[in-house]
Amino acid sequence: MALKRRQAVVVDVGVVKVGGNHPIVVQSMTNTDTADTASTVNQVMALARAGSELVRVTVNTEQAAAAVPRIVEALEGFGVRVPIIGDFHYNGHILLKKYPECARALAKYRINPGNSDIGRKTDDNFRTMIEVAVEHGKAVRIGVNWGSLDAALLTRMMDENGRLPEPKDTRLVILDAMVESAVQSARSAERYGLGPDKIILSAKVSAVQDLIDVYRMLAAACEYSLHLGLTEAGMGSKGVVASAAARAPLLLEGIGDTIRTSLTPPPGGDRTEEVLVSQQILQSLGLRNFTPQVTACPGCGRTTSTFFQEMADEIQRYLREQMPKWKTGYPGVEAMSVAVMGCIVNGPGESKHSNIGISLPGTAEDPKAPVYVDGRLVTTLKGERIVAEFKQLLNDYVESRYRRA
Repeated sequence: MALKRRQAVVVDVGVVKVGGNHPIVVQSMTNTDTADTASTVNQVMALARAGSELVRVTVNTEQAAAAVPRIVEALEGFGVRVPIIGDFHYNGHILLKKYPECARALAKYRINPGNSDIGRKTDDNFRTMIEVAVEHGKAVRIGVNWGSLDAALLTRMMDENGRLPEPKDTRLVILDAMVESAVQSARSAERYGLGPDKIILSAKVSAVQDLIDVYRMLAAACEYSLHLGLTEAGMGSKGVVASAAARAPLLLEGIGDTIRTSLTPPPGGDRTEEVLVSQQILQSLGLRNFTPQVTACPGCGRTTSTFFQEMADEIQRYLREQMPKWKTGYPGVEAMSVAVMGCIVNGPGESKHSNIGISLPGTAEDPKAPVYVDGRLVTTLKGERIVAEFKQLLNDYVESRYRRA
């Protein structure tokens, strides 16, 4: 049964459409100094090659704002058309006005209303950024974060809650305040001339259940497109698991139009991991396909050799490496399923259920590996060239099954 998506207002972000029935968009963010043009261009290109469809950069200084047009121009020179988003806090109203080339070069502005008018009684700074967006026809993400929530709004709502006969739990008041801040800010942006087809909202928290609750509330309160992400998800398996656990229920309910996985990489770590995790979440939920998936067993006492693990890893890497070439000439190949199994218990069955699969021999089993294509046994491989021969079978299958007519 097809998932019924929440029908959010469609927003054009450069060459990418967000919301409505359009595919859920994968976004990422650089961690370079934006003023370092070369480093930022290189990281944006790596993120785009990994599959990021929108890339956000920090614009926090005059040097960063001045670098943005050079970054966009360099990317276009390399043939990379990924839309660039500017992340603004505290001084965005100054930078966008002082550097109009930056304002024009960006595809979208990210504004945190909690950080735009701190200590002020007016929203002049927020309004200035919205007016620049209107002038240049740019989309805006109004991103509320519970770490920088509008203090005046939260205080007022806490006071009102305290006067109720049965006050709500503090956690719920904070979530209410986040939704109120996001929706109020969007309504203000519309009053300043920004259309709903230029507005994306987010309400970022770092706890799984809080994210699920606040986005259900936000989706019920408005029809704007929503950016979905667990902020400060953390490192390693904690960040990956929390990001998947928080967003899976929402995505399956049709909530979320763009997503980012906010992983903390280890020092010198690969920033593209967050892109691959976002893609894997969407593909595992059956919402989008990005690259053929390898099914492999976890191993047990029947698989004392590590060969099947090494082969499964090599085949998955091979499939990813081939996708830049395959996706242009072989439509649908991203949905192909591949099995690399380690013994006779489930190996033949899993291989039959895949488009193409191989069942390697377990400990003390006959040293041969049957290969199944679309449920039918087509050959049996033996010897030292199993991996190379299976790759050739994969190539042959892709050529015969998916080649563009």
